[in-house]
Amino acid sequence: MKAFFAFLIVGLLFLLAILFGAQNEQLVTVSYFVAEGEYRLPVVLAIVFLSGFVLSWLFASYYLFKMKMSLIKAQKSLVKLNAKLNQDQQSHTGVTP
Repeated sequence: MKAFFAFLIVGLLFLLAILFGAQNEQLVTVSYFVAEGEYRLPVVLAIVFLSGFVLSWLFASYYLFKMKMSLIKAQKSLVKLNAKLNQDQQSHTGVTP
C-alpha cells in the first residue's frame, strides 16, 4: 500500500512538471562537456525528473536487496543457534531425541 502511494505521488509530481513545462514553451540551452544543444523546457524537465527518479530507484533497490540478504543470513544463523541451544538443553537434561 505504501508503494502505491509513493508511486501516486511520483506520478503526480511528474504530471505537475509536465504541466509546468507545457506553459513554458521557451527553448533552453543545455551545455554538455563537448557539445551544446537547444531543447524545449518541458523535454528537459521530463528527462531530468525521470533520470533522477530512475537513479534513486536503482540506489534504493540496491540497498533494499543488500538489507534483505543480510536479514536472510541472520535468520539462518538464528535457526542454527536455536537448534544448537535445543541440542545443548536436551543433553543437559538427559533426554534423548
